[in-house]
Amino acid sequence: MFSKFADITPLVWSILAGIVLIGILLYVASRTQKRWNARMLANAAMCIALSFILSYIRLYKMPQGGSITLASMLPIFLFAYTYGTAPGFVAGAALGILQFIQDGYFVHPVELLLDYPLAFAMLGLAGIGRFLPEKWGYIPGIVLGILGRFLCAFLAGVIFFGSYANGQNVFVYSAVYNGVYLIPEALICLVIASIPQVRNMAKQMSR
Repeated sequence: MFSKFADITPLVWSILAGIVLIGILLYVASRTQKRWNARMLANAAMCIALSFILSYIRLYKMPQGGSITLASMLPIFLFAYTYGTAPGFVAGAALGILQFIQDGYFVHPVELLLDYPLAFAMLGLAGIGRFLPEKWGYIPGIVLGILGRFLCAFLAGVIFFGSYANGQNVFVYSAVYNGVYLIPEALICLVIASIPQVRNMAKQMSR
């Protein structure tokens, strides 16, 4: 299993080191944010549970992992938009662990981190939307969260699943493979997020 480390190039190690560094910085930043209270914990549990339930409603499942679901990422986006990026990272990572328990598999410990806790933690980037003009809503934050998850999945595909490319460029293969399910998933989330009643859910959580 660990023989895969020998196949990782210095460039990839640099990218992974950068991801770890970003994670450390985000952790330090989270220490300065308000403490979790009972309401915040309850909302986190509700959003994680709702995301997990929605993840079972699969419109399409990819052969090597990844699915198009009924907006299973949206509750985490709402939570991150309400409470900020750091709590969103925590809720997203918890969802990622549940996704792995659900039916996940891994070929390497680093791949497991990239495809599950770290990829879903990136959904917390939706919290950046809190600092944008209210007229934009949380749509830009959702886009950032999806891009963050895509980046993690893309790196995992390039590093660990290049053998499935069948002679294709591994970067193109990974981008296309992960785009096939994440782009439709993103569009579903964005369409539902544009409904005023759904947007009001974020405001109600913060009350």
